[in-house]
Amino acid sequence: MIKYSIRRQAIIKFKELVKINPYIIAETAYNHEGDYNYLKKMVNEIGNLNLNAVKFHLLLDPESYLQKNHPLKNKIKKWTFNKKEWEKIFEIADDLNLDIVALCDDFESLKFINNEIENISIEAVELHASSLNDYYLLEEAAKFENQVILGVGGSTLDEIEFAVRMLKENNKDDILLMYGFQSYPTDYNQINLSKILKIKELFNLPVGYADHTGYDDPNNIDISVMGSAMGINVLEKHYTTDYGKERIDYQAAVGKEHFKKIKEKMKIYLSVYGDGSLNLSEPELKYGNTGPMKKAIVANKEIKKGEVLTKDKLWFKRTEEESTVKQIQYQDLLGLKANKEIKEDEIIDFSKVDYEFQKQSYEDLTGGLEE
Repeated sequence: MIKYSIRRQAIIKFKELVKINPYIIAETAYNHEGDYNYLKKMVNEIGNLNLNAVKFHLLLDPESYLQKNHPLKNKIKKWTFNKKEWEKIFEIADDLNLDIVALCDDFESLKFINNEIENISIEAVELHASSLNDYYLLEEAAKFENQVILGVGGSTLDEIEFAVRMLKENNKDDILLMYGFQSYPTDYNQINLSKILKIKELFNLPVGYADHTGYDDPNNIDISVMGSAMGINVLEKHYTTDYGKERIDYQAAVGKEHFKKIKEKMKIYLSVYGDGSLNLSEPELKYGNTGPMKKAIVANKEIKKGEVLTKDKLWFKRTEEESTVKQIQYQDLLGLKANKEIKEDEIIDFSKVDYEFQKQSYEDLTGGLEE
């Protein structure tokens, strides 16, 4: 039913292999307050920012989501859209080359995504932390063809473990954990970003950061991108077309200029973080050249042809020329004879000494054993 796009395959490679690129999800939440045209405007603005994904909150049946007498029920009914309207919104996002993340608040919206959406690629469904251990939603989410995102903010390790285990027992392995919680005003001491790395290691799953720093906080951008300095390349953040205007979810929502700066800073931070490769880069190899950078082995005094190289005849100095002999090969030179005159301060290499490779016989290699 759900189109498995080429873009999706590229994203898998991107997320798993290319950690130096940011993946930014702009969340619309209920900031639209049920205004369909407002939501369309949000999607178009997000698409024009060339962000990676847009996230929607889907709720088709408030009766399934809230208790009958819940004080929020009448208000939230005004914020919902029907299936046809959601299909149109998805088409707009897809045409803008945005990946679609559908946070399903109720069972009906999740079934809608699983069974009724055709010709549009939904890249991920998400379960809010409030539904983390909802048995019925987890069971239905496991049927989704692409990635399942689990909101884990404010959740215990036992709760996270239950959700992950249930999905995996139902053959769903493509899981991303989204760390972050809404708290107004945000207390920096409660974010505890270092916890992300521990969760990532404990569950052996990719983890993203959902930032909810106050829109008017002067450190909003810096706090948003701090996860990328730890190698977390997935960021989820609330978007609004009316920065600072009192609407639903406005407290943590930022606009175009914030997202532009966040995207640029994430690129820088992730580039600095790198991919963790232990191989030396070209600049590192150049920096580590023996001679111009790392000290080369030179003659401490004039060495005549036939003289044996001893400790008192060798020294380590930085030189203008590059040496082919590494510092670690110092011991290999000791005891060898010079095959030519070597001037004081001259770089010593194996062409200037008599050096014979020790040949091993077949018996040495086999220990004298015969077939």
